[in-house]
Amino acid sequence: MATREIRIMGDEVLTKPCRPVKEITPRIRELIEDMLETMYEANGVGLAAPQVGVLRRIVTIDIGEGPVVMINPEIMEASGSQTGEEGCLSLPGKSGAVTRPFYVKARFYNEEMQLCEIEGEELMARAICHETDHLDGHMYVEKVEGEVHDVNYDVEDEPEQEEEEA
Repeated sequence: MATREIRIMGDEVLTKPCRPVKEITPRIRELIEDMLETMYEANGVGLAAPQVGVLRRIVTIDIGEGPVVMINPEIMEASGSQTGEEGCLSLPGKSGAVTRPFYVKARFYNEEMQLCEIEGEELMARAICHETDHLDGHMYVEKVEGEVHDVNYDVEDEPEQEEEEA
């Protein structure tokens, strides 16, 4: 596994639609592992393949409940509405208010190319919509209500505690 360079807004790859994945190859498996590592390293909740320069329909999401890998995702249902601050690893240090569905149901293939469904509300619904937009060459800034603004992440590191050996 390796972290990959996250492409920044303005990179042409972020504006192109992605090709579907037809089979899981060793390169696709490596891409998925690298995407997860890259997402975690960047403290993101989601990452789409074009954000690491690969035009394939793959997203990774982890809203704190464990990783979800979605291959060829399609949103089947969406309802309700939520407006909230949204950011993107491809536009670091910025965010803006975006309205998304409150509830989303999506169909996708997992890493074994088995058809799966997922339902999500609130942050999961937002993440699914945000990441699938990337697969069609769109970024959240196209949907921002008002202005995109700077964000300060004042995250204080918790003091590390040494574990005692038993």
